[in-house]
This record gives sequence, C-alpha cells and structure tokens, in this order.
Amino acid sequence: MKVIIQIPCFNEEDVLPITLAALPKTVPGIDEIEVLVVDDGSTDRTAEIARRHGVHHVISHVSNRGLAQAFMTGLQAALDRGADIVVNTDADNQYCADDIPLLIQPILENRALIVVGARAIDRIEHFSIAKKILQKLGSAVVRFVSKTDVADAPSGFRAMHREAAEKLFVYTTYTYTLETIVQAGRKNIPIISVPIRTNGDLRPSRLVKSIPSYINRSIITIFRVFVLYKPLRFFSAVGGVLGFVGLLIGLRYLFVLAFEANPGAHIQSLILMAVLIFSSGLCFVAGLIGDVVAANRLLLEDIRTSLRGMRADRTDEQDGKHD
Repeated sequence: MKVIIQIPCFNEEDVLPITLAALPKTVPGIDEIEVLVVDDGSTDRTAEIARRHGVHHVISHVSNRGLAQAFMTGLQAALDRGADIVVNTDADNQYCADDIPLLIQPILENRALIVVGARAIDRIEHFSIAKKILQKLGSAVVRFVSKTDVADAPSGFRAMHREAAEKLFVYTTYTYTLETIVQAGRKNIPIISVPIRTNGDLRPSRLVKSIPSYINRSIITIFRVFVLYKPLRFFSAVGGVLGFVGLLIGLRYLFVLAFEANPGAHIQSLILMAVLIFSSGLCFVAGLIGDVVAANRLLLEDIRTSLRGMRADRTDEQDGKHD
C-alpha cells in the first residue's frame, strides 16, 4: 500500500521546511510513503527548498494557476506515480501532520474512500468571528447540496483512495475543498470526517486576504456550487419566488380593477407582474437547460475516469515489460 502526500505550494520557501519536517516517515498499514510538492508558479525558492529537503516528486507550473488547479495537478501526478492513497495537506503547516494516520485509517478499514479532517473551528484563535461563521455556513451548504455529513467542508486536510481520486475533477479555480465533497456526494463515494488538530498560525492566509474579500469569494463559491450541481432546484426556487411575487401583484391589480373607477392609474403594476412572471418562466427554462448540462457533465466525467484507468493500465503494462 503506497501513500503519496501532496502539498500545493505558492511562495512557501519560509514555511515549507517546517511542514516537510513534520510529515510522518511511517504509518501503520502503509508500505511506502512519498511526498509530492506542486510548485504553483512560485517566484521564490519553493521548488529548490523542496528538493533540498528530500521531496520525492516536485512538479512546477510555469505560472500561478490557483490552489484548485495545483490540487488537481498533484492529484493526477500522484495517481500516475502509483499512489493507492493520496493525502493532501497545506504548505503552511496549518494541520497537525501527526494526524495523517487518523485520515488513512478509515480507508484501510474500508469504511470510506475519502476522509476529511474536521478542525475545531471555534477553538482556532487566529480565525476571526466572521471567518468562523462563514466556514460553518459553507459546510452547511455543502452538506445540503452533497447530502453528506462532512463537518468541516473547507478543510484541505484529507485522504483519498485511488478509486475516489480518479473520479474527482475541479471546475473552479479558487478552491477545491467544497466542490470535491459535492462531487463525492453526487457520485455516491463514501466520505466521512474525523476530528484533527491544527498548529499555530505561521503566516497570513493566502485565500483570505481580507474579510470582505473572503465573504465575496465564499458567496461566489457557494453560488457556483448550487448552479453547477443543483441547477434545476436553484433556478426553480428563484423562478418560484419571482412567479409568486408576480402573482400577488396581479391579484392586487384585479382587486383595483374591481373596486376603483380608474384602474388605468395602476398600469405599472400590470407591467411589473408581466415582467416577473416572464422572468419566472425564463428561470425554469434555465433550470431545465442547466440540468441537462449537468447530466452531460457527469457523463463526460465518467468518460474521463475511464480514460484515466486505461492510461494507468497501459503504464502498468509498460512497467511490467521493463521489469
């Protein structure tokens, strides 16, 4: 059983040595542990530091593509290098590396194919109140959309069995954490949470540059999750609200028409009713189209997973011939 620990990095030359030093060298039930660093277009010595500290695999992007794409690059590279389990952790040493066995154990026991480390959000001192609230809100939305019980959806500390990793694909560029859980739920991939510990803050968050920025990004991410994975429900809800308001305005106009001598004075209400009901119809149509697109996307993801498997089989055959 081979585990590859992947670490997406962007300008992490100062903290990466601390993170690497904390990684376990052995884990019960695991025969081989390797470390893979994805240098996401760093302008410092991140890649050099990684090699100097004995990292087995270093992959560099020519330019910065964002955390989500760095995660996917690492995931694919780990699968290509024969990982049975892929563990993802952050380069800033936020997560306690001693808890990696806790992530792996449910997979070894066949209780899950994805395990997400759940932080004690309320006890993280460097998290502001607003960030704690948004973290919990994001987790609640993801649980609703994915129909999973993941306690800490924004957590990047997670382990994935090869079977699950091959089925994941991230469409957003900001972060992979929420979307991969939604995909797991939609694809019936067994996923659970385990409590994990966190370390002290070594540097400011790269994702959270300011609270207003974080709020804006979180809202956009949650919105995208709904639109991508629940388009019919999302647009039907919006259309239903618009249609209901339009209906109320229409009833009011009929009331005016029946009891007032000059109903033409309220023609604006009639126009607004027509606009709202028409918009409601457009939302329902958009929901139907989005639902068809979502179905096609699932089909393409299945094809992509099959192609991954075929490529892995060819690689194994070539390795066998070389042996």
